[in-house]
Amino acid sequence: MNRVLQTLLGDRVFHADLPELPELDNLFAPSGVIQAAQALAAQTFGAEQTWFLANGSTSGVMAAILATCHLGDKIILPRNVHQSAISGLVLSGAMPIFVNPVYDPNLDLAHCVTPEAIATALTAHPDAKAVMIVSPTYLGVGGDVAAIAQVCHAHRLPLLVDEAHGAHFGFHPALPLSAMQAGADVAIQSTHKTLSALTQAAMLHAQGGLVDRDRLTKALALVQSTSPNYLLLASLDAVRHQLALHGPALMQHTLDLAATARSRLAHIPQLSVLSPQAVPSPGFFALDRTRLTVIVSDLGIDGFTADEWLNHHGVVAELPTLNQLTFIISLGNTEADIERLVQALEWLTAAQEKRGKVREAQMQLVPFNQTAAPSLSPRDAFFATTETLFLEQAIHCISAELICPYPPGIPVLMPGERITASAIATLKHLLASGAVLSGCADPSLTTIKVIAI
Repeated sequence: MNRVLQTLLGDRVFHADLPELPELDNLFAPSGVIQAAQALAAQTFGAEQTWFLANGSTSGVMAAILATCHLGDKIILPRNVHQSAISGLVLSGAMPIFVNPVYDPNLDLAHCVTPEAIATALTAHPDAKAVMIVSPTYLGVGGDVAAIAQVCHAHRLPLLVDEAHGAHFGFHPALPLSAMQAGADVAIQSTHKTLSALTQAAMLHAQGGLVDRDRLTKALALVQSTSPNYLLLASLDAVRHQLALHGPALMQHTLDLAATARSRLAHIPQLSVLSPQAVPSPGFFALDRTRLTVIVSDLGIDGFTADEWLNHHGVVAELPTLNQLTFIISLGNTEADIERLVQALEWLTAAQEKRGKVREAQMQLVPFNQTAAPSLSPRDAFFATTETLFLEQAIHCISAELICPYPPGIPVLMPGERITASAIATLKHLLASGAVLSGCADPSLTTIKVIAI
């Protein structure tokens, strides 16, 4: 073993890094300790059945689509879906019917889809096989999952919820309902994002009879490693144990820290914090108050610049965007962390006041594409013959690439979608502002791959 790594991690972690021994059970055919651990997790998280994921929520999202859609089937989902859903479309061959999320032009934020929008899409596409939504968003904004579940069930369709950022929901009355509590059929949670599991450890929860669970199990076997890391699986069981014993108390402490931060930030001039009262919107049904989104645009800088400044002062945002910075207050945070965050934002504000507003950037981006469906299915586009064009020449062509700023991993362009001038402008604006784009063969975005005619 490399001594540097051994010194960093100690010996015990390597003693626990074991393969699939008989007494450790098999993730893909559990009959022992994994089966027992998953059953306890289902009980704790309010599901009828729970699967542990060693490939993150990405594998769960893909498996949920594979379990509900065959080649050519329609699935209704929001345009601000995570890129893992696009991967699920490529693997399954399903055809997306996109519903636009509610867009806030003042903050340049996409919130959640509404029950009315889902109902309209189902009326237009009664042959759809499933509905997937994202709730909460990366910024902690939740949709009306219960009402959307009712709409889906009236059509005898399953509701799949990408709840990657809501694994802690349902463990305190001040938090939004979990997707399971709200009546969803499948919910995928990144247990590592807001709880104490190791990175890449996640869970998939299911209830009801609208999703074939055997097919779901088979789909998960397709998208997960046959050699899952048992440290990840053990961390999921440890999270379950922690929440079963101390969940409400831990959440109360976390909410108290977040409330302290909100209260103190309210007194800093030129900063504001995202709240449902400040942003009344039908797509803003609930807010995770452990998620702190600080709007910095009134300082005359963008979120990427503010994030870089804060990094030099020991504070790292979970998500910088053009107009705001998002921070996660989690179980591991302390009063000292809140003090450092508030103090750093006070310093940032003071520094900007001395410099003056160095630029008046046009920070608003174009809302998501209004197209109801792509020109080609993501699967057909993924396997099609491609050619490379200069960026401006690609307008009106069909994209062969999945291009998105990451995080949050929401595609601006996806395979099979026609490239618009607004999409090009959005990508160029993000790149110039300091965002990192993933999925493009040319990182400079001088060229782009399109479907050859």
